Amino acid sequence: ERTDDVEEHGGGEASVAGGQAGAASPSQTGVDLEELALHGSEEDDEDGDDEDEIDEDDDEYEMEGDVEDEESDSDTGSLHVNQEVQARTQRGCSHYSRGCKLVAPCCGEAFWCRFCHDAVKDVTIEGVVGHKLNRHAVAEVVCCMCELRQPVAVTCIGEGCENKFGEYFCAICNFFDDDLSKSPFHCTGCGICRVGGRERFFHCDTCGCCYTIELQGNHRCIQGSMHQNCPVCQEDLFNSTSECRVLSCGHTMHNECLRLLLNQARLPRCPLCSVTILESSLAWAQLDEEIARTPMPPEYATTKVVALCNDCHTQGETAFHVLGLKCASTTCGGYNTRKL
Repeated sequence: ERTDDVEEHGGGEASVAGGQAGAASPSQTGVDLEELALHGSEEDDEDGDDEDEIDEDDDEYEMEGDVEDEESDSDTGSLHVNQEVQARTQRGCSHYSRGCKLVAPCCGEAFWCRFCHDAVKDVTIEGVVGHKLNRHAVAEVVCCMCELRQPVAVTCIGEGCENKFGEYFCAICNFFDDDLSKSPFHCTGCGICRVGGRERFFHCDTCGCCYTIELQGNHRCIQGSMHQNCPVCQEDLFNSTSECRVLSCGHTMHNECLRLLLNQARLPRCPLCSVTILESSLAWAQLDEEIARTPMPPEYATTKVVALCNDCHTQGETAFHVLGLKCASTTCGGYNTRKL
């Protein structure tokens, strides 16, 4: 197990009742439609002054409409103000909770973290190659409260602001985080901040990464094993925010990639060196029984081939069989071999 790089990572249905209750049918009014039309014509002929009253009412309606428009404009303005206030009081992104944005020295734009920057900038558009944010080169931040652009520090220098950018702050990585439950710490050997608690990890100078205390003196070292891509997904392991595993052969990969490999492979082996990942003595015993029950045809019964064992690296002659080539070493006896 390896510690992870810190910089990794309703509405219900509503029904409207009585929507058509005010729309009366002719039978409900008790008035014939033709009579209603006739009365209307007679009232218009007898009272021509009603038009002025209607005009006045129309003016009132128009005035009321203007007031509603003003109220609507006021609501829109309030919405914009609320959005601005919400934007200013937002602390961080989906990756980290913090009180400032990082000013990328590469493009001069402000982003909450390097992941947010890389998601926008580390893309190739029309032949223009993207770029990543160098966390160590960040020299300025922007306060999320007063929006003051300022040198990197743990607290805002704006007058009367005093916004603390993060409960955890690393001046080397320019890293801020409000969440202390992840137990972040800076590893001098790795040169970056990691999570999990300093007391639970040690830095292996040969492998070039932090491993759990349980692996100290209990793992096979490979020079720079963590400074490479995962052999399954090809993501960089050193800066990965996903949990990694160290195999018995010393190579490393993501824990999730290892789980998929174990579930899909009949004989799980390291993708880099072909050493078996799991203890396989039971599988070798089952193969011994299957081979004993399945003798080869007479013309192949005494055929010998030279095989190399991927586990113990023994090279020697062994009996040829279609089900597998047994390792020539009596101490190994495995079938993780290949014909030379």
